[in-house]
Parts: sequence; C-alpha cells; structure tokens
Amino acid sequence: MQLNMKLAVIAAAVALAACGKKEEAAPVAAPAAAPAAVEAQVIKIGHVGPTSGGIAHLGKDNENGAKMAIEELNAAGLTIDGRPTTFELLAEDDAGDPKQGTAAATKLVDAKVAGVIGHLNSGTTIPASQIYNDAGIPQISPSATNPKYTRQGYAGVFRMVADDVHLGGTLGKYAVETLQAKTVAVIDDRTAYGQGVADEFEKGVAAAGGTVVGREFTNDKATDFNAILTTLKAKKPDVVFFGGMDAVAGPMLKQMKALGINAKFMGGDGICSSELPKLAGNGMADDQVYCAEAGGVEGEQKAGMDKFREDFKAKFGADVQVYAPYVYDAVKVMANAMVTANSSDPAKYLPALKATDYKGVTGNIAFDEKGDIKNGALTLMTYKGGARTTLAVIR
Repeated sequence: MQLNMKLAVIAAAVALAACGKKEEAAPVAAPAAAPAAVEAQVIKIGHVGPTSGGIAHLGKDNENGAKMAIEELNAAGLTIDGRPTTFELLAEDDAGDPKQGTAAATKLVDAKVAGVIGHLNSGTTIPASQIYNDAGIPQISPSATNPKYTRQGYAGVFRMVADDVHLGGTLGKYAVETLQAKTVAVIDDRTAYGQGVADEFEKGVAAAGGTVVGREFTNDKATDFNAILTTLKAKKPDVVFFGGMDAVAGPMLKQMKALGINAKFMGGDGICSSELPKLAGNGMADDQVYCAEAGGVEGEQKAGMDKFREDFKAKFGADVQVYAPYVYDAVKVMANAMVTANSSDPAKYLPALKATDYKGVTGNIAFDEKGDIKNGALTLMTYKGGARTTLAVIR
C-alpha cells in the first residue's frame, strides 16, 4: 500500500512538472473600435419683420440682411461644442402689427430657436420681448428705438442703434439751431415708435428755444391728411415733423405740397429710407426732407459699409433701404457669442452676448448694462436728386 501511494505521488509530481513546461497561449487582442462619428448640429435663429403691408420693403430689407449673414456663417464651417454647426434662419412676418408680432414670437419659441433678431418696429418689438424673456431667449432688435424696450428689466434684450431720446432730441435741436426754425408743427402716427420719437423731438425743440405751434396725429395706415395739414397750415410752421414710417410720410409730403405748405419736412429713421422719394413722387423729397438714421459710420469704417452695400445689391438686386446692415451685424454678433461660449444654449451664451466687443460693418458693437448700444451714432440726411445724402454723423 505504501509503495502504491509513493508511485501515485511521483506520477502526480511528474504530471504537474509536464504541465509547467507548456507555453500559455497569448491573449487575442480585440479589434480596435472605430472612432464615433461627431454628430453635426443645426442651430435655429429667428428673424421677424414686416414683410407684408405698407412697409414690407423695409421688412424684406431686414430679412435679406439676416439671410446674407446666415449664408456667410454656414460657409465659414464653424464648430460649436465640438460639433460641426449649421445655422438655419426661421423668418416670420409680423406686418408691423403688435398682435401678429406676438403670434410670430410664440411660433418661434415653440420652434425652439436659440435667439431672435427683430422685430423692426418698436410697437411689435416691445410686446414680443415679454414672450422671448419668459422663454429665456435672447433678442436683438436692429431698429426698435423706443426707450421702453431696454428699460423693462429683461436680461436678454439688446438694441443695435441709438434710441428715440437721442434721435428725437438731436433732430429737435437741429431744426431750431441749424434749420433756423422758429415755429414747428408735430404729427405722429400713434404707434410706439411714431409717438415716442415725436415726443422726444418736441422736447428737443423746447430745449433749443423753439416753439411747437401744433400737435396732430394720424395712424400708420392713413392716406388722407388734408384735415390735419389744413389745420397746421394756418399756424405757418417753419418745420413739420412726422413721427412714423415712410409709407405714410410719402403721401403726406405730397399733400403738403398740394396745399402750398412750404415748410421743411422732418422725421426719424422711419422715413429715412431710399424708398421715400418714390413714395413722395416728382422730386418732392429733394432739399425739403431732413431725417436721421439711428446709426452711422465714418472714417475707415465707411469702406466696410460701402462694401456691404455693394455686395447686398449684387446679391439681392436692390439697394439697402435702412437697417439691413444692422440685422446682418446682429446675426453675426449672436453667432459670435455662441462660438465664444462654445454653446447655443441661451443660458450659457447670454453672458458672452452681454460682453460683446465686435467689429461689424456698422462699427464697433458693445452693449451697456440695459442692452443699449454703446456710443450709438446718428446719421443726419437729406435728399438730392432722389437719393439720400449724408449731412453729418453725430454721437
């Protein structure tokens, strides 16, 4: 029994030794995983303006400025948050009507846009701003000048141009000090923009020592002004100021001529378009109309603006009306903030938007604590030979 046990132990030892001499098979490496494809993203930016109605030419001008910027951004091949990025423009028409404006705003919020450029008019911009604010969506208006827009305490509202306090006050001073007007009549269209700029103009006249001899009003769709113009004619004003848009100003100017009112005709940026001479007809705007565009470039910046106007006309077959360059810059500013923040999430890129320091075709763009443009300019203009002529750029 002991021998057998010894043999068994020896056999087991031999077996174990034999096993120890075997080479272990090398583990088989798993095939390398293919790198995951980076998913592209589409960022939606909304634009709202009146592309129907009496001032559709101004709304289309703005929309084309947005389209031009979006196409250039997409051609640049931007990457945000590590993902190839394409921008998509969602364009809405508000027809210059506050109710349609809020409907357009709601539609853009539902479409989950990352930001909005617009609206054109103060009367549509202000009510829409509450909807965007409630949804946490930043909004840059290229042209709304009523001071209330940026004084509502909303964190995400921005303005590309000087407001009515600056614009109306400057025009009032210009009427008295430069045009030597002793008596001034004022008409407004009862919109947020028209009434607001007319109020500030009246204050500017009073501060400069002029006298307002009459204040009348109409509406933004009126075509017959004979009654109010006849009332003002009797007061023999040196200047008639109209707070409103060019679609109303053109026929008003024509009727002033027919009634023999030879006063200078003034207005804000709403009348200061390349379309006004056509709307007034027969050279009636020449050397009689004085207006101010809320914005302006001078010096070396002028070359950039001239290039933009040339490119715009080549692309769309039309001259810039007023605010297409400001819309173009607003789109670029919003996209630049997203690139800087590396995110299209409004909560993440809003701080970068507030801290904007961007050189655009309209000049250097930066915003104050309310969202107003810093060091906003005004361009005083008149008309000669059916075309706008710059008188001065004022800051």
